[in-house]
Amino acid sequence: MLPVVDKPLIQYAVEEAVEAGITELIFVTSSSKRAIEDHFDKNAELEMELEKKGKQKLLELVRNVVPAGVTCVYIRQAEALGLGHAVLCAKPVVGGEPFAVILADDLIDGKGQGVVAQMASLYHQHSCSILGVEEVPQKDTDKYGIVSSARVDDYISEVSNIIEKPKPVQAPSNLAVVGRYILNPRIFDLLETTGMGSGGEIQLTDAIARLLEEEKVLAYRFRGKRYDCGSKLGYLQATVEYGLKHTELGPDFKAYLKNFLIPE
Repeated sequence: MLPVVDKPLIQYAVEEAVEAGITELIFVTSSSKRAIEDHFDKNAELEMELEKKGKQKLLELVRNVVPAGVTCVYIRQAEALGLGHAVLCAKPVVGGEPFAVILADDLIDGKGQGVVAQMASLYHQHSCSILGVEEVPQKDTDKYGIVSSARVDDYISEVSNIIEKPKPVQAPSNLAVVGRYILNPRIFDLLETTGMGSGGEIQLTDAIARLLEEEKVLAYRFRGKRYDCGSKLGYLQATVEYGLKHTELGPDFKAYLKNFLIPE
């Protein structure tokens, strides 16, 4: 729920999913994340008050937090047992369909098209699981799932192995999986029999490694810029850069920064 300029991170994730044509949004939350449900809930009193005061722009903003035709489902993850467990919690709702996973603290500016939409187009061509990846400094491999792969073209490679948070000297590459996935439902069966991995958690990476034994998995070097909003610096960078391109605030914010950095 941390805001970047004027929207919380989770709102950017929802807009990216909706742009890709997704109409059912599943939020896997904990008991401390009630604010997420409240954010996407309809607020009839607020809408009535805004309409009464003639604040049409704000009214449309409130009404379009979740567009018409899009449904939200909330699932509680009773224990924080890792990303793999969180994904598994969604199985009763997802069923036998392919699905996308978006980690909202990875905010990605798709430069015209969201990353999930890019990956959905690729899925329609290949019908296999796809991992969003980018190159990271070798010293940071222990922060990510790292893949080894054979390049197909400038953006796509076929994954041969994936390791969760390897030390730099053990990493097979510096190609890191970031918070975007499209997965076939077979992953649920594998997650159900995946034991505790790195950090004492059920790792999605471990289940994907097993999926590689059965199916093709692609790594996709997405078009766009990622901001790691799980880090203080990444969050500040996102706030500044999204502020600069904001249609209403951008010009004044740019002038402020220029004067702040280079006082007259």
